[in-house]
Amino acid sequence: MDYVTPREMVSDAIQLARNKADLSVQDLLIRGVLAGAFLGCATSLAFMALSQGLPPLVAAIIFPVGFVMLVLLGQELATGNFALLPLGVMSGRVRVGEMVRNWAWVYLGNLLGSLAYALLFYLSLTSCGTSNGGTFAELFRQAAQKKTLGYMALGTSGWTTALVKGVLCNWMVTLGAVLALSSRSTTGKVVSMWLPITTFFALGYEHSIVNMFVIPTGMMLGAPISIIKWLLWNQIPVTIGNMFSGVACTALPFLLTYHPQRRALSTPALVDPREVGATS
Repeated sequence: MDYVTPREMVSDAIQLARNKADLSVQDLLIRGVLAGAFLGCATSLAFMALSQGLPPLVAAIIFPVGFVMLVLLGQELATGNFALLPLGVMSGRVRVGEMVRNWAWVYLGNLLGSLAYALLFYLSLTSCGTSNGGTFAELFRQAAQKKTLGYMALGTSGWTTALVKGVLCNWMVTLGAVLALSSRSTTGKVVSMWLPITTFFALGYEHSIVNMFVIPTGMMLGAPISIIKWLLWNQIPVTIGNMFSGVACTALPFLLTYHPQRRALSTPALVDPREVGATS
């Protein structure tokens, strides 16, 4: 059958975590760079829809193309790994040091890929700096300021809001990473992944890797944001929130209820009624 049960999904996710832990630094960086660039492409496509006056929900429906591409091509996305690697650790298949190694190199690769695409996008949009980018560029400036200066204006409440939106975002993103294993067919994988990714984007939650593209792009286009403000009021709290939800909202509950080793304990033994009668 095409459908994969939740217990089988968790078993496959644990094996996937083991495979990810075995990747070389070179592979983690290259795949991380590509994943960051793919998400940047998808985000710019979604912003293009907004610049044309289409409803935000249309942009949310478009955005998952980046996630689908990177997952089907086996790239490395830190936010997805915030759930997959902990599944490996909790099941005893991955060491904590291996998890941290994966997270660090993939996060760096995602950052490099996002920044590289942001620079290329800026050069394309502004004709190598000879124009201001028009209405399309204004959307990025506004988004970057909302994601940083908007939270800064609220002080502690703004920082906490960014963290909470990071938690809610990566709950959906990590569901997408797990649901990619819910089908044996490409079509089934695409449809399954699309649902939670559309949800987080439509609701305006905060994704640390997407923000690695959106905020630097806004800065290049003239948004009055410093690197310190970007890191302090968005990147740090959002990343913490993304990490927390990956572990607490996806990895832990899925392992507790669907761990493959619980099969023998949760499945009742089949007893022949004749044997029961013989012993009574």
